[in-house]
Amino acid sequence: MPIAHVNGVDLAYEEYGSGYPLVWVHEFAGSMESWDPQVHYFARRYRVIVYNARGYPPSGVPEDASAYSQNYAVEDLHRLLRHLGIGQAHVGGLSMGGATTLQFGIRHSEMARSLIIAAAGSGSTNPDEFRANSRAFADDLQRTGASAFEGYGSGATRLQLKRKDPHGYDEFMRLLRSHSPLGSAMTMRGVQAGRPPIFDSVQGMQSLQVPALILVGDEDEPCLEPAMFMKKHIPTSGLAMFPQSGHPINLEEPALFNAIVSDFLDAVEAGRWDSRK
Repeated sequence: MPIAHVNGVDLAYEEYGSGYPLVWVHEFAGSMESWDPQVHYFARRYRVIVYNARGYPPSGVPEDASAYSQNYAVEDLHRLLRHLGIGQAHVGGLSMGGATTLQFGIRHSEMARSLIIAAAGSGSTNPDEFRANSRAFADDLQRTGASAFEGYGSGATRLQLKRKDPHGYDEFMRLLRSHSPLGSAMTMRGVQAGRPPIFDSVQGMQSLQVPALILVGDEDEPCLEPAMFMKKHIPTSGLAMFPQSGHPINLEEPALFNAIVSDFLDAVEAGRWDSRK
């Protein structure tokens, strides 16, 4: 597996297919493997890049929580693209990766041909409670190890995947259990508990001129209000809601997810994705 040494950390990544670059950024409970349904579909037309964030082996796992933040996540993505010689790409992410995608678009808009922001904004409506729970979960990870992932993986917004696709849910849990408890604890403290609510980025959203697709499941309650907020404040955005769907919508409804994203990319590349007048 190729490794890029960027921004003071080793990032493991994979590339598939050829064509215009399309980069996917994974969620807290995911990894590059979480994007397999999208890799299979989009690598027929695009140069698809997936990678493991810092804290997710075989990427490096810094032991200090100060080496983890949303700012680091955005800059890791930026420098990975530079390392790969990519000046501009379609960029997509889910949850933690969706927040990274939004901030990447705000800070490095010249490098984003489009943004696909899925299931982003957890903790924005209850930031104090979210931060406290995140820190408590990080403590649990360091105290009990991988067994702490069991409760996280069976949360309310994950049950829809288990109901629809038991085998897919088992695979999701198998990959989650393989994560580094230390890396996940540091990520939970530095990135999840450390990031500001989505609502704090209103000025950056209003200035965005990059085509943006916002995706959310209608049973992903922590992300519903943030999705509507992004739709309201990003002038170049569109919003798609997935019925009876929870948090990892790219795994729950891969065919629908891929179809909506594909139509979006077609519209962007044809110059037919408009901004709100």
